[in-house]
Amino acid sequence: MKKILLICIGYSLLLFCFSSAKHLLFQSTAWDLGIFDQAVYLISIGEPPLSSFTGFHMLGDHGAWMLYPLALLYKIFPSVYWLLAVQALSLGLGGFGVWLLAKQKLTDRLAGLAMAIYYLYPLVFNINLFDFHPEVMAVPAFLIGIWATLTDRLIVFILAIGVILGCKAALSLTVAAMGLWLFLAKRLKFALIALGAGTLWFIVATQWLMPTFAGEQAVSRFIGRYSDLGSSYKEIIQNLFLRPYLVLSRIFSIGTIEYMALLWSPIVYVFWLNWGKLKNWSPLIATMPALMMNILANDSAQRDLIHQYSLPILPFLMLIVIDSLTSLPKGFITFQSIISWALLGFILLSRLHFFAGRYWQTIDTWQPTRAALSKIQDQGAVLTSAEIAPHLSQRPIVHLAISNPPVQNLTNYQHILLNQRHPGWASSAELVGKLLESVKQIPHFRSVFHQAGIYLFSYSPGNEETAINQGEKYE
Repeated sequence: MKKILLICIGYSLLLFCFSSAKHLLFQSTAWDLGIFDQAVYLISIGEPPLSSFTGFHMLGDHGAWMLYPLALLYKIFPSVYWLLAVQALSLGLGGFGVWLLAKQKLTDRLAGLAMAIYYLYPLVFNINLFDFHPEVMAVPAFLIGIWATLTDRLIVFILAIGVILGCKAALSLTVAAMGLWLFLAKRLKFALIALGAGTLWFIVATQWLMPTFAGEQAVSRFIGRYSDLGSSYKEIIQNLFLRPYLVLSRIFSIGTIEYMALLWSPIVYVFWLNWGKLKNWSPLIATMPALMMNILANDSAQRDLIHQYSLPILPFLMLIVIDSLTSLPKGFITFQSIISWALLGFILLSRLHFFAGRYWQTIDTWQPTRAALSKIQDQGAVLTSAEIAPHLSQRPIVHLAISNPPVQNLTNYQHILLNQRHPGWASSAELVGKLLESVKQIPHFRSVFHQAGIYLFSYSPGNEETAINQGEKYE
């Protein structure tokens, strides 16, 4: 086991290096690294996590109360790299969870193969690069929770369920579905806990917690993803029964076929070798809530191996992989061919190649941006681009210079940092140009830095009356 843990830690360090390199190259974004960095920082200094990006309390976003324990790390030293490290470690520990489960049925060699298949699954690498998302912590929790049901460790199972529910409210549906699967597997006490806890937390989170902290925005943000099915929870549920063609047209569509191909293609070779002997497909019951939410969503980002939406499906796919490895044809060629297929899937579907191209597109402004950032030493409000925002998000107010919603009043900011050469997500050179012309017309702003298209303007203390007004706005 010591060797396995060392492999997990080594893989976690590798993932951390990749995500840190991406962040250093100004390729992370406000959505979602900046959002969570700001929230955890505010919690760590005793302030409510009111996001200046979303406009409401973070508990109203996805009910992710696991952000509060993460704030303890920021008390040691406030750094966005804590989030990247937690994410990398969670994904690394997912491999340990796969190994624990595989050891219940397989030899050491095949258990190691199962762990390798998990590490080479493209979603694992891709989600590590996609900023930060609390639900990543649920991946090892799911796997260890399932292992706890096999080894009759009730306390471990309850703790795992608690972690999962604290990562994202929507995961409660997967927990409840896992309860149904466990019921069919005749693990009744575990099934009742999962079904009860998942159902109860879904009701509490969606009907009380999120509306309390975010109001109507909590509902509208979710409903907006499924607007084709209805304009309210009630209407969506009614349409599932009264207008089933709306659902069926999504299920039986090219987009769904492509999504299923993406999910299964990195691991399908394992099943092909053992198709006739593979009997236990029941773990897929637990994937149904996440799978259906992704298929029915308007946003195609929920149907890829890049974003976080398929994470709840991954642990249960790994159970199918483990089961398929129990009756494989023996021999080195079989083992080697499985690794080769997994590696091919990783090469084709992961974003590793971005480090050879896309992530270097803004390198010409890297040094000037670092220099401009070094001149912002206070906690004043900032207006900047989506890519620079995660480097300035440890403050109460950070807004984005984007076209929608448009910037209303430049005098609300202590610092304005823009990149005209590379405006970033949801912006343009024209928009940045207009903002620069506007800020130049405001007397109490002075140009602090200008090089290679990087502009930094800061509030000048020359006007005492303005200084008092600005101070009132930031308190």
